[in-house]
Amino acid sequence: MKPVWVVDDDRSIRWVLEKTLAREGIPFKSFASATEAISQLEQGAEPPQVLMSDIRMPGQSGLELLQTVKTRFPAVPVIIMTAYSDLESAVAAFQGGAFEYLPKPFDVDQAVELIRRAIDESMHQVGAFEEEALAPEILGQAPAMQEVFRAIGRLALSHATVLITGESGSGKELVARALHRHSPRADKPFIAINTAAIPKDLLESELFGHERGAFTGAQAQRRGRFEQAEAGTLFLDEIGDMPSELQTRLLRVLSDGHFYRVGGHSPIKANVRVIAATHQNLETRVKEGLFREDLFHRLNVIRIRLPSLRERREDIPLLTRHFLQKSAREQGVEAKRLTDAAVKYLSGLDFQGNVRQLENLCHWLTVMAPGQQVEISDLPSDLRESSPLSLASDWESALEGEVDRLLASGVPDIHGVLSQIFERILISRALTQTGGRRIEAAQALGIGRNTITRKIAELGIDGQKEHTAE
Repeated sequence: MKPVWVVDDDRSIRWVLEKTLAREGIPFKSFASATEAISQLEQGAEPPQVLMSDIRMPGQSGLELLQTVKTRFPAVPVIIMTAYSDLESAVAAFQGGAFEYLPKPFDVDQAVELIRRAIDESMHQVGAFEEEALAPEILGQAPAMQEVFRAIGRLALSHATVLITGESGSGKELVARALHRHSPRADKPFIAINTAAIPKDLLESELFGHERGAFTGAQAQRRGRFEQAEAGTLFLDEIGDMPSELQTRLLRVLSDGHFYRVGGHSPIKANVRVIAATHQNLETRVKEGLFREDLFHRLNVIRIRLPSLRERREDIPLLTRHFLQKSAREQGVEAKRLTDAAVKYLSGLDFQGNVRQLENLCHWLTVMAPGQQVEISDLPSDLRESSPLSLASDWESALEGEVDRLLASGVPDIHGVLSQIFERILISRALTQTGGRRIEAAQALGIGRNTITRKIAELGIDGQKEHTAE
């Protein structure tokens, strides 16, 4: 391990930290000024494992040192120390990418714990930067995602029309972009349009363009998305919401390979690969008369179904780490890291918004979580209140998830609460199975008749009357 650098003009602070680090077996180097530390870096010295620096020092400040280190060595965690605890310095430190802010005077044990966390973070950062450099365009290790990857691979040399189905937020546009990127049209435009987000009156002009004077306000000729995507790929998102009259025009383009601008009389050749996507069941919409059957068959040449996040829970840790790193880069701060318990908790939740919801959560954590390490208690309250019970793969995992939720919520007497629920479920289900016969229920559960009678009264189990034969 590389040494921890301590930069402070206060000799007593340096002495305390040197003795503490030596006692803990952590290598270190001390500097009396930021200028001295920066000079070492400029001379080619190996960067520290962790940097601890005061803010206010003669010459260059700790914030200048922070900026220098983060510019040259972004993976090095920097702990800022100061005897002048004020909002401005704290904000400046974190905006500059500081790992943590340590007000003086500080408890030595607290400092040691913080240093060890920073060391652990720096170890993870090395791996994170390597991962980032190798990050694929679509992340996923789940079997369901491997099927998607294989489909993209098989379509690499194809010009075929593709229909992507999947829930909202599952990443359908990413798949469309990957199909384009790995196709013979990769060097040509990729044009995306959400057909549900554009008013019906404007969608025709948006897709096919218009001639000057075609309608009120059409003061100049306009190229539509089909022309913009010439020789490339046109991605039509939420195709299921396309108005019926435009479905007819789209069918004609796919069938004939030509289209007309609005108000135009000359056919224009459409050399475009169409990739469509929808979160709806198009077969159902066809039966309901809301989507043309002939257009459906034109689009449904090759179908790729994108799984929901609930179907690929094993990808949640990977995606979370990726989104936290991405959000940290966008904010110019150190990436947050979830504890194992927090990752396990998230993996049991039902993300109705799929990958998009998880990405938004990671952005929220980057901005709002108080520390670098995110606990269950740091999650938004609506997620902490969500129960992963129905989503767990087995009852033990479900129980673990519920315990984590109750602990994070600060519920008192968790053992008593869960024990009562457990007993109530056992006895109620046994009574249901035996038609209310207590002796048979007690025998099935391996308890005595007096015990089950007492528990029925204590737990307030209703509707389970003693069978007359008993």
